[in-house]
Formats: sequence, C-alpha cells, structure tokens
Amino acid sequence: MSIAENIQRTRLAAGLTQEQLAEAVGVSRQTVAKWESGETSPDLEHAATLADALGTTLDALVSFDGGGLGLGAPPRGRHLFGNVKVGERGQIVIPKEARDLFDIQPGDKLVVLGEEGQGLALCKEDIFLAGLELAMAAARRSVE
Repeated sequence: MSIAENIQRTRLAAGLTQEQLAEAVGVSRQTVAKWESGETSPDLEHAATLADALGTTLDALVSFDGGGLGLGAPPRGRHLFGNVKVGERGQIVIPKEARDLFDIQPGDKLVVLGEEGQGLALCKEDIFLAGLELAMAAARRSVE
C-alpha cells in the first residue's frame, strides 16, 4: 500500500477531516488532499508530524500493508502481523516478526484467552501469571 493510501485510510479511521489533519500538521487542506491522492508526498518533517497527528509511527505510515483489508496504519504499539492458517489439529504459526517483537521462543508457554464474538488473544504465561498475581493482591488489599 502507498503512503497516500495509508494517510487517507488512517485519517478516516481516526475520524478526522482533511481540514482537521491539515491544521494539526500545519499545512493547507489542499496539501493533505495532494498527499492522499499521491500527487505529492510529505517531506520528512511533515511526515513525522503527520504520523504523530494520526497516532501512528512514521514507519507504519510509509510501509504498512493491510493485506487488502482496507485498513489504515495501526496506532503506535499495535500491530497487524498478517493472517495465519489453522492446521487440522488447531495449530498456528505465529509470524516471525511477532515472535521477535514479543520475544517468543520455542518452548515458551502461551495462555489463550477468548471472548465470544470478539476473538482470541495470546499472552506469555509468565506475564499472564504475574498480572493475575497483582490483581489478586489488589483484591486481597481491598477486602482487608
């Protein structure tokens, strides 16, 4: 996906008009329209300000590819790693980029969480248990 498409889709996902985005970046609405049409591209200084205004990273704004899903660049700290195929026995392969980012190593245990109608989430077991321990300690303190 091009930076032009990422600017437009991310702006729309953020609920901003071209005018609002232009004001946040310090340019005219026509400049934003030219960026979104691909007629021009933002210079590096404006691109960094643009990424901040859209709540994403410069890297995501420039290189994010939503795989034809029509999505804008993800917010800072959130990632779309692509899709995976579920094997016959329910196995999936976590994309390498995700394994590297979250330091998931062979043999690590993951907790699978789910909410009907919402989806699944994975969490490293040690992090999940540490969070659970903190929650239980807080609950005990509130009872005392």
